[in-house]
Amino acid sequence: MASQQSMNSNSSSMSKSRSRSGSMPQLLCYHNDIAPIRVVKHDGPTRGKRFYGCSHWPRTCGFFKWADESDEVRELQFKLFEKHTEIAELDLENSLLQEKVKELKQTNLKNRDQLEEILLENSVTREGMYTATADKKLYVFLLMSWVFFSVVYMFQK
Repeated sequence: MASQQSMNSNSSSMSKSRSRSGSMPQLLCYHNDIAPIRVVKHDGPTRGKRFYGCSHWPRTCGFFKWADESDEVRELQFKLFEKHTEIAELDLENSLLQEKVKELKQTNLKNRDQLEEILLENSVTREGMYTATADKKLYVFLLMSWVFFSVVYMFQK
């Protein structure tokens, strides 16, 4: 019984992580948690080899990478992170541009309304100018006709 308990404690210690900070990169498992570095304890050709495994062992998400393959994974994770960042930046820029387009459309509508008002005022002003010009011509014509009438009347006397 005691030997069975010591075996259970040994097997549970085999699943614990042996993280060595520093030279080894940190990877994330599919739970988005840091995947600890573990060492193969079983007899076989991979005994002593280090690997990354899920931090929720024994209920794992299935994440597994050999430690010597981690540089590729880390690079790919970094590239993926860069792409997600780039997409987020482009989404932000796109939303800002969409807002700017809305503002410009509203400004365009306001400008069109102002232009219509100005054109209407211009036509009223022109109509007033034509009326004023016609009135002036009429006054000049009346004045000239009175002068002509006066001159003709004076010569007849």
